[in-house]
Amino acid sequence: MTPQKTNLRRKPQSSQVEDSLGRLQPQELEFEKSVLGALLLEKDAYSLISDILTPESFYDPRNQKVYSAISKLHVAQHPVDILTVVEQLRTDGTFDEVGGVAYLSSLTQNIVSSSHIEYHARVIAQKSTARELISYSANVQDKAFDPTQDIDELMQEAEGSLFKLSQKKLKKDYQQIDSVITEAYEMLHKAAERTDGMSGIASGFHALDRMTSGWQNSDLVILAARPAMGKTAFALSMAKNIAVDQNIPVALFSLEMSNVQLINRVIVNTCEIKGEKIKSGQLEDYEWAQLDNKIKDLIGKPMFVDDTPSLSVFELRTKARRLVKEHGVKLIMIDYLQLMNASGMSFGSRQEEVSTISRSLKGLAKELNIPILALSQLNRGVENRPGGENTLDSKRPQLSDLRESGAIEQDADMVIFIHRPEYYHLYKDENGNDLRGKAVIIIAKHRNGAVGDVLLTFKGQYARFENPDEETATPLPGEDFNDISRSELSPTGEDYNSINRDNPFESSTTELPPSSNGSFVPF
Repeated sequence: MTPQKTNLRRKPQSSQVEDSLGRLQPQELEFEKSVLGALLLEKDAYSLISDILTPESFYDPRNQKVYSAISKLHVAQHPVDILTVVEQLRTDGTFDEVGGVAYLSSLTQNIVSSSHIEYHARVIAQKSTARELISYSANVQDKAFDPTQDIDELMQEAEGSLFKLSQKKLKKDYQQIDSVITEAYEMLHKAAERTDGMSGIASGFHALDRMTSGWQNSDLVILAARPAMGKTAFALSMAKNIAVDQNIPVALFSLEMSNVQLINRVIVNTCEIKGEKIKSGQLEDYEWAQLDNKIKDLIGKPMFVDDTPSLSVFELRTKARRLVKEHGVKLIMIDYLQLMNASGMSFGSRQEEVSTISRSLKGLAKELNIPILALSQLNRGVENRPGGENTLDSKRPQLSDLRESGAIEQDADMVIFIHRPEYYHLYKDENGNDLRGKAVIIIAKHRNGAVGDVLLTFKGQYARFENPDEETATPLPGEDFNDISRSELSPTGEDYNSINRDNPFESSTTELPPSSNGSFVPF
């Protein structure tokens, strides 16, 4: 009689754990029993694993029902033991399906204590994740064999499923305050050692840096403006200041422009040659010299660009992790937020999707412990706002102007607006000061500091923002290049007429800076 019972128990178990190829599904039934037994014996055990396991984490359906009953008892603040669990199972109508008192009693056998319950719970959670991955991949495989299935839609769906799974598994445990105090104290000392007064990454704009103390680790910064205000120009000016001038690795994800277009704007910014001339290639002699001299400053600099269209949050996180790990990237810029998508997940509205994107960006900034600066569009409320030509505040951006989602404002640690009164034909302020060629950088939200305005110089022809006190020594059009001292334009004093136009980087006297791996880093 006993051998028959044993065989009967084994047969359904075998059918459960084997897939169509005869392979066992990832599971740890003994660990599941151990965890449930500890929960029945130890009243405080549930608090250790409640954020690790759900009923679906268990492989055995009986164990799912038992854990669900235990969870309900804890939520209701009722004691947990065999008698209360039996009563809860009867209330749920699953008592007989579980196997009655006999099965519950078997769970408490061979349980000494709950000391290892957390480790056992994490093993169960890992096996559950593995089963979910198998399920997702099998579903994708079946659909991929379907000739009527749209592949692009399938990729989006698969990406969305993986993203949701990864988001669900991202958990961080609490820390005792002592270690956090030590970390904060060390950061304070590092900031004190800096002579520039910065505690983060300096943008290169002095007045802005004084207000922000630089871009801080784990912060999500939203840079918003209406079209044609210079969002991309501002971001590129900062990227140049940080990557080229400070040699700090920066990554720029451009969803709007191609890599070549983006780098052309960087060249315009750095070399101070009008964009239309760079596009057409019709440069004067002095401009060729300017280009040949200044473009060398970009070679080997740690600026990385990615022009993947319709970038998903899942793709961004994957690429960002690799950039931080392999190249030590300290700042990520995204141009711009509204062109991203949320990995094929379904939403009731675009507002919900944008909310998910902004939350994910904030989570990524915290995970990588670097600042993320995301450009964002403003709605038409700015243009439609009533006000006369002499009312400067009438066209001033507000937090309520953020496009498509109020969650952007909530998730961001800092919200910055770009406002150029000149664009709205406002040429003088209330004191009669000339506003032409000026841009107001408005810090509208600052979670850890002050808000206020910063005045910068904007040179539209060079797609460039500058500190108001900066003066450039760029030769003016029509100026005789031969009358300009070569020492002012070339640190080497080389003859620009002898430069190889096919390869302007080739020089016998100037050595280009190498990257850390001995090759030029793509910018």
